[in-house]
Amino acid sequence: MKIGVVLPIFEEGGVTPGYPAIRDLAQQAEAAGLDSVWVFDHLLFRFDGETTGIHECWTILSAIAEATERVELGTIVMCTGFRNAALLAKMAATLDHVSGGRLILGVGAGWHDPEYEAFGYPTDYKVSRFEEALGVICSLIREGRADLDGRFVTVRDAVLVPPARPDLPILVACEKPRMLDLTARHADAWNIAWFGEPDERLATIRADLATACATAGRDPAAVAITVGVTVRYPDAPASVEGPALTGTPAQVADGLAAHAAAGADHAIAVLEPATPATLAAFAEATAIYRAAL
Repeated sequence: MKIGVVLPIFEEGGVTPGYPAIRDLAQQAEAAGLDSVWVFDHLLFRFDGETTGIHECWTILSAIAEATERVELGTIVMCTGFRNAALLAKMAATLDHVSGGRLILGVGAGWHDPEYEAFGYPTDYKVSRFEEALGVICSLIREGRADLDGRFVTVRDAVLVPPARPDLPILVACEKPRMLDLTARHADAWNIAWFGEPDERLATIRADLATACATAGRDPAAVAITVGVTVRYPDAPASVEGPALTGTPAQVADGLAAHAAAGADHAIAVLEPATPATLAAFAEATAIYRAAL
């Protein structure tokens, strides 16, 4: 099982890390032997009248592509509602070239209406809009061209020149039936989050994906399973809650092993908080997990 971490590009405790700190954590993750680094795609967070911020993820990931050499670079996930689908495919092809073929293009339909409204994007028909966008993205990356006169997306004889790497992995994050169907038909990888130990919800939705693959005439093994895991440390903000792996590096390693045993191909960890010290502790847990293989 591959193991990666989400870079802290978002505000936490009233502070949004600057790029030097984000870059340093990415380089620390690479040096520690982790397999991947990931970024969230949001424009802002607004809950109960309070607004918190986040860096624009694609700009950060492009910089991290130049600042690292080996780790895979993932988006968890790009909201197709925020960018023209053909342009997003073009952006992905370019970043993949810059990184030497290390991009995992994670995409999703989005969910947080306040950011749509604040930045002037429509909030309706999210899955229908996503379906059309996904078709264009897949066609451009895998075949080099796309045509669609859709309800929401229009492209006419769009081509990628220079072309994308045709096996650039496309990941979809989802858990509901219609999105699982799209994943089964189009995606190379699937993501579901956020977990501590594997639980009944994870098992149930994995079974739903397998059913969707069977309906689509596709071997479920053809879709890589990525699982978002929260790893919480003692100095995490008191406000955070929900399931998480906690404890010593050995205990966190046991949690990683449980996800591998449950069928995960790639574990993607959010560290609470994400600091050089917690990343070092998580790297130790990763080393313990790997040593036990």
